[in-house]
Amino acid sequence: MATKIIIIIALLLSIIIPFGTFLYSKKTKGGLKAAIGFNVFMFFGILVIANVLMFSGKVSAAEAEEAVATATDNWKYIAAALSTGLSCIGGGIAVASAASAALGAISEDSSIMGKSLIFVALAEGIALYGLIVSFMILG
Repeated sequence: MATKIIIIIALLLSIIIPFGTFLYSKKTKGGLKAAIGFNVFMFFGILVIANVLMFSGKVSAAEAEEAVATATDNWKYIAAALSTGLSCIGGGIAVASAASAALGAISEDSSIMGKSLIFVALAEGIALYGLIVSFMILG
């Protein structure tokens, strides 16, 4: 019960604190880099805390099989979350580049709209592939 409360508090702090530092960083010079660094630190810190709390249990020889199944399930959820999250970040970066280039090209020649939409759709497909992989991991 105590580990669940610690994880909930850590997750809430990982949302509230970086958001506050990001808002504060817009007012100072160089604060945006500090806010991004702090967000990365909080992300990996919460990942380590959750990892320690999920896998720190005392197991006897009789419970070994159940413990292996539980540990596999925990890693499975982390893998699914990482595959979805990282593919969505990559897809967002790709769509940002492709969409801005497509809008510039369409403004000069409107006949290439179909070609540019294909490139934007291919970039969005990266996020869908990550979601499919996470469903395969969970299934």
